[in-house]
Amino acid sequence: MSERDRAMRGSLFVVSAPSGAGKHAILEQVLAHDPNLQYAVSATTRQPREGEVDGEDYHFLEPDEFRRRVEAGEFVEWAEVHGHCYGTLRSELEKRLDAGTDVVMQIDVQGMESLKEAGLEFVSVFVAAPSFEELERRLRKRGADGPEAIALRMRNARHEMERRDEYGHVIVNDVLEEAIADFEEIVRAERRRGGRRE
Repeated sequence: MSERDRAMRGSLFVVSAPSGAGKHAILEQVLAHDPNLQYAVSATTRQPREGEVDGEDYHFLEPDEFRRRVEAGEFVEWAEVHGHCYGTLRSELEKRLDAGTDVVMQIDVQGMESLKEAGLEFVSVFVAAPSFEELERRLRKRGADGPEAIALRMRNARHEMERRDEYGHVIVNDVLEEAIADFEEIVRAERRRGGRRE
């Protein structure tokens, strides 16, 4: 790839967080104000939640279809999380990056490892809640999961928090507006580093 092509290609931002840390709330605001920053829409085998749209929130796939695509090498990363499979289709990612669009991927720690192994260049961001107590409070307030699912998410959160130092940036989402500003500055800094205009 030439230097010109590299400068024209979009940047990839990989964002991980325990359930309830607030990465969706941060990214929703950041993406609403930055037209050159878009989601890489993940594929999943879980059922849609109320209000979620296929192809916009996720590509919802049956387990057999998901496995077929894994075997065909169509994912840049995939993992089983909370009993469901999630992954990012290579075609989804490359199409946007090649068009010069900056792309955000929401993936877990396993997914980030897969991207490293695939040799992809990316900016990694970990979003954390200010405490485990606050994380559990947010999960209960969300009302999307029962007690067993919340307990599983909390166990997973402890393992995920142990890995946060592997990320290039860590944002503690205590005050949402400050966390949004922190993420926006990470994006601006990457664009300056790549010699691209704001």
